[in-house]
Amino acid sequence: MRVLLVEDEPKVSRAVARGLMAEHFAVDVASEGQNAIELADTYDYDLVILDLMLPNIDGTAVLRHIRRRNSGVPILILTAIDTVSDKVRNFEAGADDYLTKPFAFAELLVRTKALLRRGTANQSSTIKVADLELDRLSQRVRRQGKRIDLTLKEYSLLEYLMANADRVLSRAMIIEHVWDQKFDGLNNVVDVFVKRLRDKVDDAHDQKLIQTVRGVGYTIRGNTCW
Repeated sequence: MRVLLVEDEPKVSRAVARGLMAEHFAVDVASEGQNAIELADTYDYDLVILDLMLPNIDGTAVLRHIRRRNSGVPILILTAIDTVSDKVRNFEAGADDYLTKPFAFAELLVRTKALLRRGTANQSSTIKVADLELDRLSQRVRRQGKRIDLTLKEYSLLEYLMANADRVLSRAMIIEHVWDQKFDGLNNVVDVFVKRLRDKVDDAHDQKLIQTVRGVGYTIRGNTCW
């Protein structure tokens, strides 16, 4: 899943980004309001974590802009402003949750996961494709009941594929969602990680779930092959 973190304090930004990436999130960081708006207009995020006291455009204005563009993305306010009037104003502007500084990362993470679950209220936390099962809460993957150990990026890639089962995803779509805007790696990085996933998910089984659609990209399917 991909998160936009809008925070102008470098220490806080680094700590939060590092913690989220350790939990398998791709994280884009903006340190001021205009950049946050540009990123939100360019990419589709699963969650926005937003400070209020930002250079050039304040967080409430950013919140209103994002909410006008995307009514569904969960937005968590993370700020030192703790007055009731400010909380009410930002909830009315479209915030979904409000956490004041100083804060514990464990609480931020719990709130983040709660918002993401709420955003997919009609979906189970467990995704299944054929006999492959991924639990978003525990971040465990099993096939035929046997656990599969994945790296952070392998897990993120598999989650994205399974959440979009039967949909063909281009390499550009995968890079945009699984990595982040700072990505400047090899052009074949998606192919490399798909091969790693196949080694772990498919090689020991007759039914191959991860499939290549030539000239387009990849998909995961639990029935007939392309």
